[in-house]
Amino acid sequence: MSTFPETQPDSHAAPSVPVMPLTGERTVPDLAEENYWFRRHEVVYRRLVDRCRDRDVLEAGAGEGYGADLIADVARRVIGLDYDESSVAHIRARYPRVEMLHGNLAALPLPDASVDVVVNFQVIEHLWDQGQFVAECLRVLRPGGVLLMSTPNRITFTPGSDVPLNPFHTRELNAAEMTELLTEQGFVMEAMLGVYHGAGLRALDARYGGSIIQAQIDRAVADAPWPADLLADVAAVTIDDFDLLDAAAADVDIDDSLDLVAIAVRP
Repeated sequence: MSTFPETQPDSHAAPSVPVMPLTGERTVPDLAEENYWFRRHEVVYRRLVDRCRDRDVLEAGAGEGYGADLIADVARRVIGLDYDESSVAHIRARYPRVEMLHGNLAALPLPDASVDVVVNFQVIEHLWDQGQFVAECLRVLRPGGVLLMSTPNRITFTPGSDVPLNPFHTRELNAAEMTELLTEQGFVMEAMLGVYHGAGLRALDARYGGSIIQAQIDRAVADAPWPADLLADVAAVTIDDFDLLDAAAADVDIDDSLDLVAIAVRP
């Protein structure tokens, strides 16, 4: 079980900015029905944020912006980049500490060797030219710089199929494919971590017929009101309900993970 602190009210965000609409393309905070997915993403930021301390950081694919703002608590500078103009406008309004840019992730609008860390969480699966993007990450990183990348594990996220179930995904990866993608572009792998359900979520899996995830998907597909008990259980999930593990060190199978988290270094 992880031991990271629960999210506190963000004193840096502008409270008058409306919550972004939930489309399925990105997760957003402050919605009870979305809380499981938000916490599953947030735990990776919380666990790895110290890699950004006193560094110049690019978040490539900033989404709603909560992650870039969290990184701004410790980083020397945070640059956000997103292709979606509404995301860019939202982040500029809600998270003023983030230097927000609009642009294409296949051609990062930064000079060579200009940042120490590139953060790319839950984005690579949305990209058509994944290799080109990774090459761009290598280009903008300084020697010794770090790429922090997470993505849904294809084996557990879309089991038994190479075609993503999520209509916003272009190509999902397993751990071996993710490693190959990064090393082919010149990165050296430091670690491959996995996100797993902790004891509390395993208990919820059992309560909901084997999968709390499937219970939520069934609600979304049915487009029906959520049962009160399911909504309460989902709204109560915290980052402490997830484990982020080095599979080799923890003697667990990386192929059983929910999300993959790669730490890769530019030589």
